[in-house]
Amino acid sequence: MVPKVIKTELLSPPVAARHDKICVHHGHQRIDPYYWMRLSDAQKHAEIPDQQTKEVLQYLTDENTYCKQVLKPVRPLQKKIYKELVERIQLDYETAPYFNNNYWYYTRYAEGCNYPVYCRKYKTLESDEQLMLDANQRARENSFYHVTGLMVSPDNTLLAFGEDTLGRRIYTIRFLNLKTGQLLPDKIKNTTGTGAWANDNRTFFYTTKNKMSLLSNKIWRHKLGTEKKDEDLVLHEKDPSFYIGVFRSKSGKYIFIHEQSTLSSNFYFLNADTPDANFVQLTPRIENHKYFIEHYKDKFYIRTSLEAENFRLMETSIKNHHVENWVEVLPHNPDVLMQSIEIFENFLVVEERFDALPQIRIIHQTTNKQHLIKFHEEAYVVKLDSNLDFYTHTLRFKYASMTTPETTIDYNMESRQHNYKKIIRVPGHIPDNYITRRLYARARDGELIPLSLVYKKDLVKDGSAPCVLYAYGAYAETVDAYFDANHLSLINRGFIWAIAHVRGGQAKGRYWYQAGKLLQKKNTFYDFMDCAQFLIDEKYSSPGHMYAMGESAGGLLMGVIANIAGYLFKGIIAEVPFVDVVTTMLDESIPLTTNEFDEWGNPKIQKFYKYLYSYSPYDQVKVQDYPNMLVTTGFFDSQVQFWEPAKWVAKLRQSKTDNNLLLLYTNMEAGHFGASGRYQRFSELSLYYSFLIMLEGIKT
Repeated sequence: MVPKVIKTELLSPPVAARHDKICVHHGHQRIDPYYWMRLSDAQKHAEIPDQQTKEVLQYLTDENTYCKQVLKPVRPLQKKIYKELVERIQLDYETAPYFNNNYWYYTRYAEGCNYPVYCRKYKTLESDEQLMLDANQRARENSFYHVTGLMVSPDNTLLAFGEDTLGRRIYTIRFLNLKTGQLLPDKIKNTTGTGAWANDNRTFFYTTKNKMSLLSNKIWRHKLGTEKKDEDLVLHEKDPSFYIGVFRSKSGKYIFIHEQSTLSSNFYFLNADTPDANFVQLTPRIENHKYFIEHYKDKFYIRTSLEAENFRLMETSIKNHHVENWVEVLPHNPDVLMQSIEIFENFLVVEERFDALPQIRIIHQTTNKQHLIKFHEEAYVVKLDSNLDFYTHTLRFKYASMTTPETTIDYNMESRQHNYKKIIRVPGHIPDNYITRRLYARARDGELIPLSLVYKKDLVKDGSAPCVLYAYGAYAETVDAYFDANHLSLINRGFIWAIAHVRGGQAKGRYWYQAGKLLQKKNTFYDFMDCAQFLIDEKYSSPGHMYAMGESAGGLLMGVIANIAGYLFKGIIAEVPFVDVVTTMLDESIPLTTNEFDEWGNPKIQKFYKYLYSYSPYDQVKVQDYPNMLVTTGFFDSQVQFWEPAKWVAKLRQSKTDNNLLLLYTNMEAGHFGASGRYQRFSELSLYYSFLIMLEGIKT
């Protein structure tokens, strides 16, 4: 709970106090006037705040008050948009059920409720419903709530689940007796929220976090009804560039421990029937070797980057499992990224990416005959869904495009027939009224950058249409051409929604990611700028109607383009932006820092320091004009600490030479992903959209 502060009525933007801190590295001096905004976790959670905390809270409160004042004229519009967003969702919604271990599982939402209810039925869908967990009941006394990692024991009698009540992704694991509906007294704190049951239905493996860095670093063995002991520790990963986790194989025969860094992987396995035995390392750790493992009958399948940038598939026997015994099953294809695999008794399914679009390949385990599932829209997203039944011939996946709402499809891998199990109904939405396009912008170095667009059919290409250009561009995460009903509040008012598939993601394969990280990170920023310029040149929009939007690492992108290409945009929305790059990457006490040296570079090394400093948005704020900007953060954010955007806004206020809007909104109850409930999230979205519509001058 955040301590209360005095709310003041502001008529002008807040001015943060300056307390210059001199930072010297590699003989280079930086002056940080707002370093004082950094608070420790203890300060953030203290019941009685110290003086520094009071000053920080007062500044954040003043910024929130100012933001509210400035947007007061569009408050009716914000309420209208909120109403639109709510009306587009199915208030009583139920997911397509999936079958696993004699039960059908599904999730449903009830009208007026923020959180899901998790249910199941025994053997047939005609059976009585068993309510396993009602997240609304669990969330009642918390302003933030998130439940994750629901794991039913092999005998179907116990449910393990993780709860986060702060937004920092620190979960407490609880255990529920599904026969009685009573919680067990076992309570495991400071976890990732997920884990794996052994086949004795009494042993549960889980992961805890370093309390300072929040990196997952220890695997534990828990016996229900016992207290935690030192000897329960299974593995302690001491290399801070790795994070770890534990999961159960689809077959239910093995428990796997995985260790992952940006560049390397490591796996251990244990027979799930012998939970007290020692885990066995699959193969010695190899530098710059990423791989992933799954069990199939008497062997392991391994998706590996060994001599394969886009990954290849190999197999090895369970008895002789070191890398020298691995045998190739599917070779490396430099044009196709192998993203994941799904294993069935008679089929192997490969999730791939070709020419910046996802695809699904089906391979028969015996005959090796294979085929691709065909999709026909210019741009779309398709992802494997819950496929927990090993013996079925049915593959479940979800399909959507920027005009087509998400559809859950059961695909018969033998007959190749599609069974449409669930189509998200969006009231008032007629897909044929919109156009989705896949375009390519030529970057300054000659690369073709994919762009996905959606807009109304009556759009006139004369440069007058408002356009929101969105991107992420980091961690090999690809933002596909997905459907988002919320965007209709902009699109129906004449906006174009565009996604730039910039380098740093892996839309065009692993090399696309490599070309947007470390000392090539600026490709991400230039790609985004070149995409914006392309849309302007092709008369989709113009600088007076272009808007940029990104969050987290995408917020870093927003910070960079605000400094070097603000002239291309009328407005920018930067959500939880990673903008104080040098200071954060030098501070190893901040969560995720050490784990991300291979993504951004370690500034303790001079060449990385210079490169990071050259684009760090906070360090590169200039005395110049900036576009209109809305910046958001969460007070309890553990991934991008609140003080980064707060410091950035304070420095921008000091330096900007224009009269454009600069607003900072801090959610004082949330973390990195904002508000937790489905209705609460709409409040934040309506804020963003009303800001854009106000800037565009649309009367609605």
